[in-house]
Amino acid sequence: MKFTITEKKIKVPDEIMEYAERKVGKIDRFFRGDSKAFITFSSERGRYRAEVTLENNGMYYRVSELTGDMRVSIDSACASIESQIRKNKTRLEKRLREGAFEKEFTSSFIPEDEETDFNIVRSKHFPIKPMTPEEAILQMNLLEHEFFAFKNQSEGNAFAIVYRRKNGGYGLISDAD
Repeated sequence: MKFTITEKKIKVPDEIMEYAERKVGKIDRFFRGDSKAFITFSSERGRYRAEVTLENNGMYYRVSELTGDMRVSIDSACASIESQIRKNKTRLEKRLREGAFEKEFTSSFIPEDEETDFNIVRSKHFPIKPMTPEEAILQMNLLEHEFFAFKNQSEGNAFAIVYRRKNGGYGLISDAD
């Protein structure tokens, strides 16, 4: 497992970083191939946040825990990710395919209205996987996001977005070619 550790407005001792690598490294037993772990440490009002994001074979798992002790935050985050993986294990085994994240999506949209000042503060580039809407909802829930972009296999790999509705349930937006 490859680790990327980030400290946000906090200096974390080396023994805590090693502890986090050991604890998160144990989760690697659930995955077949190489996986990546992104661990972010931060502090909010005297409490410590440990955010753990795992990437394996194009699937992402993310958990963020906030407690009064950094080790407890790490332990809780690892337990939550293991629980997430176990809860969705049968769904994930059915839905995962090798090599499905091979193409990269990039946007070339440029606004034409020069009077409006749009300040883009963050930009992401990520591969878009062909999947069913159910797989996209599962991936969105694993990431704890409000929406998820994907290529809809049911519609001939057309670009689509699933989102969580405020009144419950999910919505699907797709390309109307």
